[in-house]
Amino acid sequence: MINSKLMIGVMSGTSLDGIDIALTEIHRNKVSVIDFYHINYAKKVKENILKLHFPNNNELENSHVLSNELARLTGKAINRLLKKNNLIPSQIKGVGYHGQTVRHKPDKGYSIQIGNADLLAEITHLDIVSNFRNRDIAAKGQGAPLVPAFHKYLFYSKSKNRVIVNIGGISNITYLPISGKIVGFDCGPGNILMDHWIKLNYDLNFDKNGIWAKKGTVIDNLLTYFLKDKFFKQKPPKSTGRDHFNLEWIKKGIKKNYSSQDVQRTLLELTAISISNAIKKNCQKADELYLCGGGAKNKYLVEILKNKTNLVVQSTNALKLPEQQVEAVAFAWLANQTLNHKFNNSPDVTGSKGLRILGSIHQS
Repeated sequence: MINSKLMIGVMSGTSLDGIDIALTEIHRNKVSVIDFYHINYAKKVKENILKLHFPNNNELENSHVLSNELARLTGKAINRLLKKNNLIPSQIKGVGYHGQTVRHKPDKGYSIQIGNADLLAEITHLDIVSNFRNRDIAAKGQGAPLVPAFHKYLFYSKSKNRVIVNIGGISNITYLPISGKIVGFDCGPGNILMDHWIKLNYDLNFDKNGIWAKKGTVIDNLLTYFLKDKFFKQKPPKSTGRDHFNLEWIKKGIKKNYSSQDVQRTLLELTAISISNAIKKNCQKADELYLCGGGAKNKYLVEILKNKTNLVVQSTNALKLPEQQVEAVAFAWLANQTLNHKFNNSPDVTGSKGLRILGSIHQS
């Protein structure tokens, strides 16, 4: 329904915690969230996704089988969401379906997000917009981050220079100055390394509120080693992912018998310092800092960020969009732009050759 104002956004990020689905109403300069639904990944699903991040046997078939599984999981949830809100497919304009990233290699000209959009269209009877990143990469861009255009649309202020930091598996920054071009880029690991380390040591998916990290002490030599990574020295535009920052990346730096909680504390420090350094270097006139993504709930990480940035740090809740919903809503907006034949990339952010319409449309 091209005239409908209702859009659905679906996002599953590098943290691999599950799938976020936002039912939204988009009208002129306003986006309202009608309902939100989260699906946790089963342990086996998460393991299978992780396997696809690196070359392995029969990966081509495995990727398609898992792609179908994720589409069925998403489709079932979307249908449940519509039923709950007494809606039928003809009332929905479309779905922005990011899919699950398993490889992100803009330097080699591709980015892979699995999740069978054709099957999702078949299950939901909705138009699906997917494959957002590769059009930007084809135009010589990084294909990420994609959400700064949405941040500008929703969070721009005429009186305050705002920084929006999404702390998912990877941390990315959007700087919205009162005047001038927006700035956006991946600045390094968000939760991904901390999640890997606590999973290895305690079989937990994440360090709630940074409680374990808080018990440790920063290992200065290890932090110095981590910060020597070439990614931190690169200038924007730049993007990264699990291909680069992973458990093996952590292990390469551990040369001694360090305390596991000290390593966790050092990984949290790495996330905080890579964010704060990026802000100081690229967002020098920042007045406000807003956090979204799972890392916004890590109380100890937020505390460290406040100390390092000397800014008032708030969640995007203060901007009337809960931190966990921002990216799913962003893909509803990005897909709405696609269906309206409007540009939805950020050349200043990704480094692409110009404005482009991102996303492939799969008819219901």
